[in-house]
Amino acid sequence: MPKALLEINDLKVYYPVKKLFGFGEKRYVKAVDGVSLSINEGEAFGLVGESGCGKSTLGHTIVGLLDAMEGEIVFDGQPITGKGKKRNLELSKKNQIIFQDPYSSLDPRFTVGRCIAEPLVVHGEGNRESRKQRVLQLMRDVGLNEEQYTKFPHEFSGGQRQRIGVARALALDPKLIVCDEPVSALDVSIQAQILNLMQELQKKYNLTYVFISHNLSVVNYLCDRVAVMYLGNIVELAPKTALFAAPMHPYTQALLNAIPVPDPDRKSMEGTLTGDVPSPLDPPSGCCFHTRCSLCTEICRQEKPPRRELAPDHFVACHHAQNVAEAQGAPA
Repeated sequence: MPKALLEINDLKVYYPVKKLFGFGEKRYVKAVDGVSLSINEGEAFGLVGESGCGKSTLGHTIVGLLDAMEGEIVFDGQPITGKGKKRNLELSKKNQIIFQDPYSSLDPRFTVGRCIAEPLVVHGEGNRESRKQRVLQLMRDVGLNEEQYTKFPHEFSGGQRQRIGVARALALDPKLIVCDEPVSALDVSIQAQILNLMQELQKKYNLTYVFISHNLSVVNYLCDRVAVMYLGNIVELAPKTALFAAPMHPYTQALLNAIPVPDPDRKSMEGTLTGDVPSPLDPPSGCCFHTRCSLCTEICRQEKPPRRELAPDHFVACHHAQNVAEAQGAPA
């Protein structure tokens, strides 16, 4: 049995909205609305969904950049939500993040060596010489030259900057790295290089990834299991192969149908979504997806669907997912 490194139980992250002129009922943007997940040690776990679904908020809460309103996060057997600053600082040694933008995530006043060494300085790890040797080793690991140690971020390309970000995330020898769309701002050829690098580093350092992305092809390449998120909720969770071969939630099916196909004879993409994501300030009742779902019935409007296991390790939150599973020949 794989060991669970990270467990998330009914996590809720809400942003308060200012009252107009101080009047009216207090309202919240429900960015993450009752998420429960278990992520195994050593796996690459994918988190996908449209913009605004709460993926990055969930990732930032895992590493302690945001506070949860309700729920619990257990990391390596220890609850980490609701703790003080000292506990969060200790946690960050084993729980790091790679940010989306390789340009704004690095301090332009720091040299590359200082950028990578900053976590070591903050946590008081080693002396100046030992920190320098650690940084030089990390630079070699991510494909940077030692001669670049004294250069500044503006002297590097986007791909090189993201390598610096990866090296910085590795500085404290973490167990878990949250990757918040780390290749979305890069050219396609550079994306492949960074993804291959991340695979190599995962094996070398026995890392666990939470990989957040819009790009389903990237997730299919890198991840072992995938969770599909919509309006702050996990609507489908399955091993990568099962999810891409036989998606059981209408939203997942629509996402896969929206992937461009290099076929000039294909006139349109069937089954893609219409309309916009409802506002997380005022989410719909019942199933969060019912306003855009072709299978919607009255029960979808009234009751929130539970997440059920319809195939081995394949969980779906949809009232009609069993019908979809039977149509696809999956055991339900």
